[in-house]
Amino acid sequence: MPGLHGISSGLALMLAFTLSLGLAPARASGDVELGAWLAGACVACHPAGAASGGVPAIAGLPQAAFVAAMEDYRSGARPSPLMHALASGLSDAEIAALAAYFADVKPAR
Repeated sequence: MPGLHGISSGLALMLAFTLSLGLAPARASGDVELGAWLAGACVACHPAGAASGGVPAIAGLPQAAFVAAMEDYRSGARPSPLMHALASGLSDAEIAALAAYFADVKPAR
């Protein structure tokens, strides 16, 4: 049965679990290569185009805005059970890497 934003609850759980195990390669904070690797979990719901169905576009988002949003999801200040679960499984370095990656992605037109 589809969960939030069309992603199955099983897939969401698997992504959160995988990230929590630290299976991502160890890299320095803000590493675009690591961000590209981690972004596979994000682009399932956040394609490179414009916002759709309540899912915001993140391609081209400034790094500070991306980090702030992820910290808000992680703390629960910004409500979304799926994003809270995913953000809670990310380290500060992984969030910085994703921010660096998505800041460089050009939004599709």
